[in-house]
Amino acid sequence: MTGSDHSDEPSATAVDKESIRQRVWNDLEESGEARFPFPPHGRIPNFAGADEAADRLADQPEWRSASTIKANPDAPQLPVRRRALRDGKTVYMAVPRLADERCFLKLDPDVLEDYDAATTVSGSSEHGEQVGPDAVEEIDLIVSGSVAVSVAPRVTKSASGDSREVDDGGRIGKGEGYSDLEYAILRGLGLVDETTTVATTVHERQLIDDPVSIGDHDVSMELIVTPERVIRPDESEQPTGIDWDLLSDERLEEIPVLKRLREQ
Repeated sequence: MTGSDHSDEPSATAVDKESIRQRVWNDLEESGEARFPFPPHGRIPNFAGADEAADRLADQPEWRSASTIKANPDAPQLPVRRRALRDGKTVYMAVPRLADERCFLKLDPDVLEDYDAATTVSGSSEHGEQVGPDAVEEIDLIVSGSVAVSVAPRVTKSASGDSREVDDGGRIGKGEGYSDLEYAILRGLGLVDETTTVATTVHERQLIDDPVSIGDHDVSMELIVTPERVIRPDESEQPTGIDWDLLSDERLEEIPVLKRLREQ
């Protein structure tokens, strides 16, 4: 499971996603809504109002009921990670590129003394406890970083064949596929399931009307929070685990935990 952006030959979907990325990155920069680090291009972009979006997320019932959160390490979700620790929640972050078999960092609010330092990208590796997936607790809420999220309606069919229009919730990341892969690993180990909400915090300018093609390996956003509002797309079927057919031998070699899970 690598994500549609990793095909050897760029598909029409992948090209379209890249054009949307460039459009959103340019818009955030030109509008002055991007925040450090600069430029926003090539990354999950930080944005004005990230603190307010984190506060709004913390007002949601999914947040209040969660004791463990899996969060991305990017700058716009730094307020989310700090708020989680201050609210007494355990935070798990993936190590960069899943490059170690112990591929998650555990931030325990009962152990850490400096929440601000521990939640930065560099500080998490210094203050957090590096653990393998087998040592990760069951995750109650996932917070993902996004370049763009689709709020366009799309048509879906029910089991009976009836068609209906639903809100999309399709996410566009940086194009490397790690967020989806982390979800697949956790789902395959039974640490997340169909009841685990996947949320993202973004700027209003990152919401797009373009429908995003959602593949079987793509994780949809079920809770979208901006500084101004909360959007709850209609339910989408999430991946149920790792799709080994989509993983190259090279990717298996790059990510030790995948190689071990495959052998098991």
